[in-house]
Amino acid sequence: MPNKAKTKDLYVSDISFDAEEEDLRKLFTLCGTVRSIHMITDRQSGQLKGCAYVRMATPDEAKDAINTLDGTWLVNRCIHVRAARPKNAAEPAVEPAAETRRAHRPRGRRK
Repeated sequence: MPNKAKTKDLYVSDISFDAEEEDLRKLFTLCGTVRSIHMITDRQSGQLKGCAYVRMATPDEAKDAINTLDGTWLVNRCIHVRAARPKNAAEPAVEPAAETRRAHRPRGRRK
């Protein structure tokens, strides 16, 4: 997991479907310079999925945005702001314990 004090990228969730990029930019500008905003949309419908990535200019501005804007109301919804995880930091798959696996049952009709 990245050191949260050094990341400039933020993950914003629970965004209203009526919110626009400019709404996010105005809000995050209160904490510093916004380098970029990427709003996640559905590929087929083009509708906002309710989350976005915001890149701030410095790690200190990102930390300030987390502390200041987490729990803030934006277009009739309470947004959540946290440090974004890097793409390659996928969580390792955990193999279930042997005793929690289902026993093998033969397929077909019972006799």
